[in-house]
Amino acid sequence: MNKRQISAQDTKRKLVKAGLELLRENGFDAINVEDITKKAGVAKGTFYTYFKRKEDIVLDISRAPFNEIAAELEQMADMEITQKLAHYFRRFMECVESCGINVCRQWTKDVLDPANVPDNKDGQKWKYDVEMLGNILESAVLNGELKKNTPVELLTHIIISELYGMMTCWCMSDGKFEPLDWTDRFCNCQLEAILKSYIVIK
Repeated sequence: MNKRQISAQDTKRKLVKAGLELLRENGFDAINVEDITKKAGVAKGTFYTYFKRKEDIVLDISRAPFNEIAAELEQMADMEITQKLAHYFRRFMECVESCGINVCRQWTKDVLDPANVPDNKDGQKWKYDVEMLGNILESAVLNGELKKNTPVELLTHIIISELYGMMTCWCMSDGKFEPLDWTDRFCNCQLEAILKSYIVIK
């Protein structure tokens, strides 16, 4: 990577960081591109080198931490599938909470009506999360942790529905619902029950 590419990455990182901070503080509707570039310390036109509109920054914010989770899971090859999934769920919700309720509201809005984001008409955030979780379960089948007849697609959608439900409850309760607490409860009470008949006993 040359100096120009490194500089471009740094500038994009500044814009995303500034956007995240402003979204946390003020909410999506209260900020504009100029607010983001001013906070990032770059010219307004620079924003459009990396993003078409402010909605795109939310999509970028939603992806970055989940790349880290994917890398962590690769290092957990020796762990049981229930432990891997519990780690994924907890880290998923930690990312959601750390971004703040205003960002979560915008993610939820974009998932519920992806047409609001022109480049997200096919529900990129939803597809990304479903694919990531599906890959975890599929790998467990290939590795012999889950039986070959495991309904990966069904389980993926059941579990994603739980996670998205917790995000929605957090938004609807104006922060009173505790997603991390409920994530732990879900993992302790329901996760093993959902997977029990598919886990290969060694």
